[in-house]
Amino acid sequence: MNVYDSMRIASMFRAMGFAETDDAKAADAIVLNTCAVREKATNKVFSELGRLRSNKKPDAIFGIVGCVAREAGTDAFRRIPELNFVLGPQTYHKLPEIIANPGVKLLDIELPGLEKFNALDNSAFKIHHSAFAYVPIQEGCNHCCTYCIVPFTRGRELSRPFDDVMRDVHAAADAGAIEICFLGQNVNGYKFSLANLIRETANIESVKRIRFTSSYPTEMSDDLIALFGTEPKLLPFLNMPIQSGSQNVLTRMNRPYSLELYLGIVDKLKNIRQDIQISSDFIVGFPGETDEEFEQSCDVAQKVGYINSFSFKYSPRPHTAAALMPGQIPENIKKQRLKILDGILNENNRAFNESCVGKIFECLVEGPDKTGKHLIARTPYMQQIIIPKTDSALVPVRVTSANKCSLRGEVVKNQS
Repeated sequence: MNVYDSMRIASMFRAMGFAETDDAKAADAIVLNTCAVREKATNKVFSELGRLRSNKKPDAIFGIVGCVAREAGTDAFRRIPELNFVLGPQTYHKLPEIIANPGVKLLDIELPGLEKFNALDNSAFKIHHSAFAYVPIQEGCNHCCTYCIVPFTRGRELSRPFDDVMRDVHAAADAGAIEICFLGQNVNGYKFSLANLIRETANIESVKRIRFTSSYPTEMSDDLIALFGTEPKLLPFLNMPIQSGSQNVLTRMNRPYSLELYLGIVDKLKNIRQDIQISSDFIVGFPGETDEEFEQSCDVAQKVGYINSFSFKYSPRPHTAAALMPGQIPENIKKQRLKILDGILNENNRAFNESCVGKIFECLVEGPDKTGKHLIARTPYMQQIIIPKTDSALVPVRVTSANKCSLRGEVVKNQS
């Protein structure tokens, strides 16, 4: 979602006549789009703000948007008095007000529902003209996991009207997007049916690939699961966070699903589409987590064989119940557990990547690599693959080598 928000912010500035620069000292406007999911991320924001205020142009407009802005509120102005604005994740569409009135400070961290989507038109897709597009369909979350700050920073769950979403999809397709990724904190909880959105989008001839993130296990309806077996444009890849392999920890996290339900969904998906792969999220060191409960997470990671996962040490966040729970785990134990789990997840990732060598995948080109000599593309499993330059946006690629982080491949010119 933050990538989408950053895209929209950049589009607003371009529409106002600004151009992007990598030199903060030369910038006329500096906007930090922020994430507050972990304490480390929040600390890094204020560290960066302190560095920027000493290096920016004296008259440069300067501020933060997003979840840290919502979390910090007026305290952000106290810590960094030079800030011109502090705007939450649902109010950054008010940035043009700051540009029009550079001498005015603006604090707006309210949660005005879907106002930002109504205020932002879909010209951003034309400006970015990318082969892939993020389309948010839902924002906020009702699940209230005890570790998660999202219900505070982004509010309760709201679904965009079906027709509004499809207008964005058509605008993205008309601008050249051939892959559509539907976004939401609880994307498969979209109340107007994610399955129907996927079916409608698949009817657009120029759209070749469809995916969605991030999904919640109890919202994986049979209708949605069945689509993986019937809709070829829906990629064979699903991010479905489990967070812990311990039923006791899941209960303390207020994630109301059983391991049997979660693993049953994985089995259904693999029975419906044999080439499907799953990614996940894990939290280690949640309050009260025992060695046995941690080992259960390791067991689930091995059992499912996630091809790509994000794992984190538990980080107490304000406005969450878990921050006040007894049994907070010492940092050294969290660090040790994370290293063990990462070892398992990285081995799964490496093994899957190596299993792809020799196979041919249709890959979506994202752009040049750092050297400018090759291109970065994505397989249907979201693996990064380095390929020779080509003029096509979607190309068949044979994987020639693999490591834990990425693949290399060659374009197949005459695929029979």
